[in-house]
Amino acid sequence: MSRPARILVTGASGQVGVDLVDTLRALTPPGADALFQPDTTPVGDDEFAVFALTRDELDVTNREVVRRGVATTRPDVIVHLAAYTHVDQAESDRETCFAVNAQATETMSLAAHDVGAHLITISTDYVFDGTKGSCYVEDDETNPLNVYGASKRAGELLCASDDTIVRASWVMGVRAKNVLHVIADRAASGETVRFVNDQVGTVTLASDMARALVTLARERPGGYWHVANTGTTSWFEVARYAGEVLGRGDDFATPILTSELVPAPAATRPARSDLDTSKWNRSWAPLPSWQDGVARLLRDRDQRVRG
Repeated sequence: MSRPARILVTGASGQVGVDLVDTLRALTPPGADALFQPDTTPVGDDEFAVFALTRDELDVTNREVVRRGVATTRPDVIVHLAAYTHVDQAESDRETCFAVNAQATETMSLAAHDVGAHLITISTDYVFDGTKGSCYVEDDETNPLNVYGASKRAGELLCASDDTIVRASWVMGVRAKNVLHVIADRAASGETVRFVNDQVGTVTLASDMARALVTLARERPGGYWHVANTGTTSWFEVARYAGEVLGRGDDFATPILTSELVPAPAATRPARSDLDTSKWNRSWAPLPSWQDGVARLLRDRDQRVRG
């Protein structure tokens, strides 16, 4: 019998991290579709030995600490989820943002290769400027509009050629703060919401991303991969659909333009940064529709709130 694959997960307390750790341990995280097996093979009870490290347990910006930690655990795969994700705050905190998203990614790549491990790291749709007019494929030209996107693109470029770089967008999980929880809270309290309809993208449910990462940890393909739930949408459509699932009427969500936001966001977002997942879909089963993912998140969130 072969030994379990050793997987080191950074950012293990984040919204993808908590779902990934559960999934690697053959558990079904809240919001997950237990039948979604993109590579057709369920996770075995003893398939992986998981080293789950939170921000407090591993300072990814400290090169010596990272090298020592990786050398000690000697993983087969590192899934690097630790990131600076405060998009607007990054505009005035460029140094920290780049330290976490760029330099730390390079450090993780070097440390992985020192021990013969495969690196999987997460990037973003915000590496694109939104002017293409259609879905972005992996080799489209990048042109970030904000500091966060620029830091993530720098991190991509600092990876080794055989590392796996996953671009995700609009990530939403049950066990984390995100816009869908805000929408659900407003719906429950009888309030209404206003969301932009001129920002178009793709939703990525954290639990579905976690299961996709398991497939990548098994296969270790290298290169760029766009991973997101099926279908393109706008923030307004996400809010409108969430209201429908939660039993609110047509007056729950009102569409507005980005220019109408008060206060205006510090960071410029691309108007259309939806990810084309055809490359993923040619290799493995597509992720479920974004509507299915949103409905599952809201269902399991409601159960947790009631519980």
